[in-house]
Amino acid sequence: MSAHTSSPEITFQPNHSGGTGRIWKIFWVLSVLTIVELGLGYFLYAQHGHLGYATVLATKCTIGLLTLAKAYYIVSVFMHLGDEIRNLIMTIVVPLCLFVWFIIAFLIDGNSWKNLRNTAAGSRPNKMEQVSNEAHQ
Repeated sequence: MSAHTSSPEITFQPNHSGGTGRIWKIFWVLSVLTIVELGLGYFLYAQHGHLGYATVLATKCTIGLLTLAKAYYIVSVFMHLGDEIRNLIMTIVVPLCLFVWFIIAFLIDGNSWKNLRNTAAGSRPNKMEQVSNEAHQ
């Protein structure tokens, strides 16, 4: 047995070099991402009602991508998942992706069911359609 490993089963030893320098680098990256997110959020708040749908959607998607980037850095560095072997990472990431898909699918299905319920499964017009039709007459 080698003097460098404590057990013959250990085949991977993460490199923890960089220590506090790496943490400070990630701190500044997370700070910049947070400031940009807050700036975009304030921009949306200040321009409420004055922006087009595409601009609002693009800004919200940008905020979402920045949030995902922050989550990646936090999980990778501070939760030490970036230093693990690929199989462990996939053991965590794949169920997480399936769980997110599960939530999105149920939200879409619930919204569809709500809309069908409000129209008796499509046999009568939606109340919003009735109001707009009455206003035009």
